[in-house]
Amino acid sequence: MAKEYPRSRRVAEQLVRELSEVIRDEVKDPRLGPVTVTDVEVSPDLRHAKVFVSFLGRREGRVEKLAVLEHAAGFIRHELGERVVMKVIPRLRFQYDESLDEAERLDRLIDAARAEDAEKARHGH
Repeated sequence: MAKEYPRSRRVAEQLVRELSEVIRDEVKDPRLGPVTVTDVEVSPDLRHAKVFVSFLGRREGRVEKLAVLEHAAGFIRHELGERVVMKVIPRLRFQYDESLDEAERLDRLIDAARAEDAEKARHGH
């Protein structure tokens, strides 16, 4: 028998999909640019949601872009309420997803270490 997902995880996965669409289709602020909703963490009572986002160009302008999302949070929450069937639509808090930057940094370190190893091998060290 398959293990049942906790309700909060199912809700979070649905919110990732819906928030992605709402932000893409309904938030019309030119400062924002493309936004990727990478994850959502929902409180056990489903009243609060931490929305992890990433931006094209990643770090550049992220503070301003997060402020745009926070300013639009009420509107986004209202639009979400039109799309999902829930007793309570969670309050949204947006947070920049650092994990993509960290993965990129680790990739660069690995590439540099490999290049260094290849250089040592060429010179017989």
